[in-house]
Amino acid sequence: MSLYADTATAYARYRREEPRIAAPIHAALGDARTIVNVGAGQGAYEPRDREVTAVEPEPAMTAAAGREAVAGVAEALPFEDDSFDAAMAVLTIHHWPDWRRGVAEMHRVARDRVVILTFDPRHTHTLWLVSEYLPELAELDEGRFPLPEELGEVRVIEVPWDCVDGFQGAYWRRPELYLDPDRRRAISSLAMLPDAVTERGMAALRADLESGAWAERHADLLERETFDLGYRLCLAYAS
Repeated sequence: MSLYADTATAYARYRREEPRIAAPIHAALGDARTIVNVGAGQGAYEPRDREVTAVEPEPAMTAAAGREAVAGVAEALPFEDDSFDAAMAVLTIHHWPDWRRGVAEMHRVARDRVVILTFDPRHTHTLWLVSEYLPELAELDEGRFPLPEELGEVRVIEVPWDCVDGFQGAYWRRPELYLDPDRRRAISSLAMLPDAVTERGMAALRADLESGAWAERHADLLERETFDLGYRLCLAYAS
């Protein structure tokens, strides 16, 4: 069983659309009426008022969300050239074996624009979870993500403190939520770590929460409403 088949139910439970992140994604899509969502997963950020075609290689992901998608991979999209007004990809490019080929395919099938929400690996250590408890995550992130400027015009996406989409940086002001193993299963990087590594990091975090050391060390975060952790929205126009 693949990692994403095994974690599909957790994704369905915790990887929901965050409206404050959805808004800039939908705005970046402009007036596109037909959109292909590549590596769509469970479709959390698909605009509901437009015609969206989802492409997803893992059937368990779409089944867990009770939706349909075209079976396919980013590197070989099963569509003719210029089939859609726009192509989008949300927090998925790091899962692709060949992101350059996948992005080229997005440009091939999109008439107007390509919109990608991704993460800047140079910010990996901005999240205290990585720098203080699970430094092994840095090796995963730095090896999987392209630099955002390679993808197009870059816009900063700050993460709200009460973000409802449970991606890796979502709980930056709610550290206790990282202790929930089911929430961790909805974060691919955490799901990929050896159990012993994760357990060591979570034991240290739990101890710091119980002693108050985490709150003392991160008092500044408790005053923030949003935080720039390195999530980036990239927009490129079709050539």
